[in-house]
Amino acid sequence: MEIPKFHETFIPILKVLENGETLQARELYQKVIDKFYTELTKEQLEEKTKSGDLLIINRIAWGKSYLKKGGYIEFPKRGFVKITEKGKVNAKSVLTLKQVENSDNYLEFYNEENSKKESTPSKIENASPQDLIDEGFDQIDIQVKDELLEKLKEIDPFYFEKVILILLKKMGYGDFVETAKTGDGGIDGIINEDKLGLDKIYIQAKRYGENKVREKDIRNFIGAMSGDTQKGVFVTTSTFDSGATKKAHDAHHTIVLIDGLKLVDLMHQYNVGIQVKAVYEVKELDNDFFEDNN
Repeated sequence: MEIPKFHETFIPILKVLENGETLQARELYQKVIDKFYTELTKEQLEEKTKSGDLLIINRIAWGKSYLKKGGYIEFPKRGFVKITEKGKVNAKSVLTLKQVENSDNYLEFYNEENSKKESTPSKIENASPQDLIDEGFDQIDIQVKDELLEKLKEIDPFYFEKVILILLKKMGYGDFVETAKTGDGGIDGIINEDKLGLDKIYIQAKRYGENKVREKDIRNFIGAMSGDTQKGVFVTTSTFDSGATKKAHDAHHTIVLIDGLKLVDLMHQYNVGIQVKAVYEVKELDNDFFEDNN
């Protein structure tokens, strides 16, 4: 028996979850192995990826990720997995990678998460090894950003404010000052662009789940900005409705709006809340070496 490809774990994952039980991710992985992959050898079960993960667990984890994007399973809380009604319907059938990628939930996820790209990710036909590497890194980046956004929506609102200030600091802005947690007039932090604090940027951070930031929120933010600044940054884990966007655009102040997708892009770029897991070396022939020795 060969180690399954990640898409070959779709049905085993759904079968394990079919009874509607909520399982921890690690418990799910083990149950899938115990129920469907007992014929794998000890060497196969211990085989690792280049980054040091167990290969079989890595494959099941990616299968879980795709099923979640396709709407077949859900994460009711951090670290736990549960099947959806859609997943129960498909647990008794064959579920291919193409079916998952063409499902409405999957396409909606990538249209939202990856709206800046021209098309949704798909298997590259006639791709070069470099194309496959680039596509693989893109898929991993999207997955990490998705997990990062979910985490931001779960953390304490006050800690979310601190995360935003840390991000702006790493982006090269000046020292920041956290405002009081009560009676701060809607201002969560103040960035000093210069050492003397003569030029300030006011920060508002809203950790929302599905609710959009509305025009009223922007209006209150503008009202809370004192006369000593004309600059503000409003950050949210969700999105801004059209009224909020228009209010910020029409304001006499300069107000930058950062939604959830832009936020995780920036955190990913500046390594805030994430870490480098592995570094891969791609080598090529050094023609200069041989020319120097002719």
